[in-house]
Amino acid sequence: MTGVVAMLLPGGSEFVAELVKAWDKGDAVAPIDTRLPAAALKAAIDAVEPTAIVDTQGRRSHSGRSAEEGDALVVNTSGTSGEPRAVVLTHDAVAASAAATSAALDVDSSADRWLACLPLAHVGGLSVVTRALLTDTELTVHDRFDAGAVESAARSGATLVSLVATAARRIDPSLFRTILLGGAAVPVDRPANSVATYGMTETGGGVVYDGVALEGVEVRELDGELHIRCPMLLRQYRDGTDPVTSDGWFPTGDGGRVVDGLVQVDGRLGDVIVTGGEKVWPVSVERILTTDPQIAEVAVIGRPDTEWGSVVTAVIVPTDAAQPPDLDRLRDLVKAQLPRWCAPRRIEIRDALPRTSLGKVRRSSI
Repeated sequence: MTGVVAMLLPGGSEFVAELVKAWDKGDAVAPIDTRLPAAALKAAIDAVEPTAIVDTQGRRSHSGRSAEEGDALVVNTSGTSGEPRAVVLTHDAVAASAAATSAALDVDSSADRWLACLPLAHVGGLSVVTRALLTDTELTVHDRFDAGAVESAARSGATLVSLVATAARRIDPSLFRTILLGGAAVPVDRPANSVATYGMTETGGGVVYDGVALEGVEVRELDGELHIRCPMLLRQYRDGTDPVTSDGWFPTGDGGRVVDGLVQVDGRLGDVIVTGGEKVWPVSVERILTTDPQIAEVAVIGRPDTEWGSVVTAVIVPTDAAQPPDLDRLRDLVKAQLPRWCAPRRIEIRDALPRTSLGKVRRSSI
């Protein structure tokens, strides 16, 4: 029987050792974010339905259900809204991801070293570990992101790292050979040695690097939505549902297009703002607003409005709370690059934006 082992362990050598042990026994591994509050932690465990739990106290049985032979990982989606949903990835899918990503980055297993410092309960952090294991590449694992520890790891030999944009801003990026950037909108001023990745839990992580699909990955646009077909795709969700079409395509829920072979992502279809009958993609507006020196962070959302249906609203964390940016100036900034209806009609000032552990803004909580 293939069991499912829920891992409630901090990132580090013990986590890696328990993952290898579970795989050697033929079990699938379900990493759980130990930082979650009690109710959310229970929901995350319930979603993966484990047959065993491993934590700092050891291993114990749990009343879950078995997986199918060949299943490697059961990973909860990041849950920007709603309840967690567990994605089942097979060993073949994980191996395909490790091979394609390593080839795209020209990883030399004899010279490179991966640093994993993103939460291992999410595919962005976990895939660093599995990629290193499956390609026999040296690996350092941190329990969390700490700028000083990350730079120290680079000076000690780490050459490759996966980060979110907010973390990349806090280190000297030149210390690494290559930085993978994902998890949220990639800023226009990203480091020269960074690679912008696009993917999700259902694709085992990034499958598009700097707009180019990895080897074996197909991307198409259908009715404004991006679809992906590749060997890295999930087998199904843990609840038994299968989102993949009969001919192998996974509808991502993201708007975008493929132009001259390059994948362009607009954002989640559910995030699009319809104002006065016109569509506004928040990510496009955010990229422009983040270039303003008075803005530390920004999220663009639609607020209900009797006249426009929704009104484009910029929720801003200013660099100086005593000097918030001027709305008219921000509107001019946006209108210089996008149609006039994309310019925000309102601004709201906040001390911080609600984010997931991977740096994604929780728009539903704004």
